Amino acid sequence: MARNLNSILLVGTVAREPELRYSGAGLAFLDFTLAGEDEVLTLDGTPRSVAWYHRISLAGALAEIWSADLKAGTPLLLEGSLDQRSWETPEGQKRSNVVVKASRIERLERPEAEMVHDAGGGIRLMHGLNEVRISGFLGRDAELKHTVTGDAYLSLSVAVSESWRKPDGDWQEKTHWLELTFWRHQAELGCELRKGDPIMVVGRLKNDNWTDKEGQKRSSVKVEVNRFELLHHPLRPAKTAALPMDDLFSVSSTSENTSENTVNTKTDTKADTSTLEPVEAIRPKRSPRVAAKAS
Repeated sequence: MARNLNSILLVGTVAREPELRYSGAGLAFLDFTLAGEDEVLTLDGTPRSVAWYHRISLAGALAEIWSADLKAGTPLLLEGSLDQRSWETPEGQKRSNVVVKASRIERLERPEAEMVHDAGGGIRLMHGLNEVRISGFLGRDAELKHTVTGDAYLSLSVAVSESWRKPDGDWQEKTHWLELTFWRHQAELGCELRKGDPIMVVGRLKNDNWTDKEGQKRSSVKVEVNRFELLHHPLRPAKTAALPMDDLFSVSSTSENTSENTVNTKTDTKADTSTLEPVEAIRPKRSPRVAAKAS
């Protein structure tokens, strides 16, 4: 795998008024929530709309350009990538989240009738779009589990690496650890995946919210997988043990980027039993080891 893929395409509306802020170095940031509705199929094949709300971040000149034009209810087409960020709370606890780092924004023409006003005062767009495409190396072995209703699921992490040249000419590298959730047929297909496997997935970005044992509200962002492909890696012959993760991560993507955030690994294997069956369930190409199991 010559380079990692990290892209997201969203069609939605600005849910609330954006927030423009500046870093200590004077760099502009524009933060807002983009909201929409996906149409997915239930187990009996009935289409159903599922709402989503995703945090968007613009930086630099792009943030200043759009700060005057974006208002609550503005319909947008947005292209970007997933960016994992980490920090430490005043109590010393490590936290991380995933935001969408926008690289392109286009205003859309949508009628007011397609705007949904939610109970919290936000606005989301009917007939939206929420598609993620990423590739990278898996961070742990697959462990097939089942919900109390018998639905199969997998929770995996994938390392998506990138590198970019800083203004001083030096190269900067960063690895984004992203969480993946496979459901039902896709989970059964992926039960032989192993740590270090190179993989490409297509899915939708999803927020999980829950309350922890201390009563604190928590949330995480995951990619719900609709389709995946096991990729060939020239450094790993078929039917051999996984290579050390450091060797696998030496193959990075190249892009223009100004972020200098550090990243910590984050793992969450909590299942969401309300997840619906993805629209597509396409059998991916398998390695000899996986194909033998699936047959």
